[in-house]
Amino acid sequence: MNNSSTIDKLIEMRMTTMSDMFVNQQKDPNMAGIPFEERFGMLVDAEYASRKSHALERLVKRAEQEQNDASIAALDYHSGRKLNKALIQKLASCEYISQYRNIFITGATGSGKTYLACAFGMEACKRFYSVKFTRLPDLLIDLSAAEDRRTLENALQKYTKPTLLIIDEWLLFKLRENEARLLLEVIHKRRRKSSTIFCSQFEEKDWYDQICEGESTLADAIMDRISFDSYKINIEYVDKSVDKSMREVYGLNPSEAQ
Repeated sequence: MNNSSTIDKLIEMRMTTMSDMFVNQQKDPNMAGIPFEERFGMLVDAEYASRKSHALERLVKRAEQEQNDASIAALDYHSGRKLNKALIQKLASCEYISQYRNIFITGATGSGKTYLACAFGMEACKRFYSVKFTRLPDLLIDLSAAEDRRTLENALQKYTKPTLLIIDEWLLFKLRENEARLLLEVIHKRRRKSSTIFCSQFEEKDWYDQICEGESTLADAIMDRISFDSYKINIEYVDKSVDKSMREVYGLNPSEAQ
């Protein structure tokens, strides 16, 4: 058997991990007593694990999340915030994605909304769902510019194709009619095909007024498409008189910041 030819073919097929493992097996005298089927299984397992790892790395990179270190396991449920642990653990399974349901995460500035959303995003990546993170102001600027260039359909795909879209700073500023119309395009194309996480400082009941002052049918159209099939996580502080921003909780020690 020409091992060199086999190795060259594996490399040509971009199965480099499998070729490296094969070389190591040839050098290891302990492998001589292991049945062929078991040794072959080791090669396949190594290549499979490598490809899965690289696929995950690509998904995380393409997601462009603000906090790739976010983790459901690292959530602090004793930080003075009211967090529904049972609901968060349920959503971490990503079952909501297969059901095409959304998540609303609301709370004051610094309450940990973005971190929690990115933690859900990481769980989705681990299950090999495509994820896209964006701020609503950036999304609207992008789509408005694309509309001026007459490339709107191509631009929309960046936000409609990912299985999970995370929109941070949701309705932080009041939307004009043209912005609301562009946003409706994204919402409508994603409905019952994918899932979206909305992170907002405003509670859901205040969202209408942020969309064309609540006077446009666009506000009804947007809210009707996202509200009724969404899980709601409202992050509240146990004692607002002593609440701390999560940025302060996890930030640098003052002595280390200078």
